[in-house]
Amino acid sequence: MATAIQTPAFQSLSCLEPFSSLDAATLQRLSRGVRVCRASRGEMLMHRGARPAGMYAVIEGEVKLFLISSAGAEKIVRLAGQGDSFCEENILSDTPQTLAAQATRDSVVLHLQRPALQTAMAAHPSLTQALMARLSQRMGELVEGMEQCIQRSSTQRVAHYLVQHADCSAQNVEVRLSCDKQTIASQLNLTPETFSRVLNRLTRDGIIVPRGRRSITLTDLRSLQSIAA
Repeated sequence: MATAIQTPAFQSLSCLEPFSSLDAATLQRLSRGVRVCRASRGEMLMHRGARPAGMYAVIEGEVKLFLISSAGAEKIVRLAGQGDSFCEENILSDTPQTLAAQATRDSVVLHLQRPALQTAMAAHPSLTQALMARLSQRMGELVEGMEQCIQRSSTQRVAHYLVQHADCSAQNVEVRLSCDKQTIASQLNLTPETFSRVLNRLTRDGIIVPRGRRSITLTDLRSLQSIAA
């Protein structure tokens, strides 16, 4: 029996929150309803309008969840990294997905099928609570993203993003950008050109100092926080 349960899906689930707290027998049953997906950079995992019949969990790599506007512009809603998940709402319903999912780097993603998930949730209320908490968090992030796009100017959006990724306990803080500037601009619902203009303006004002392609020093954190607010 021990050999039978040590599948890649079982091993991955046993290290992934909130499934790691489940007993071995439950994990074994749940892993039977798991498909391991290996996606190369740029490969689509899910198209808009799909009915995935379950949720996804990222084991390695990164997946972007995005929309395409009528003009063909891409709007990244969220980046799901290692240990993150998406499509939790499909545990409860079979509604078509409004977002597409694409690997931004070579990734390993688990697809957990709805029937196996629902069985595990019925037997373990704590799992249900944890997954619903994740879904609530996604809703909060979506509302925050809407606020960014509707109520904040382009400068406020960039300032808010930098403050979010800064260690506010120091005055001179270096922020490492986790992805390229085009991806960040899409997350903020800005064009790359507008994003660059805002960074240049903050640089001229002495608030930030770019350090290469992926690093920015915040030389005046207080002013940046004031702009973001």
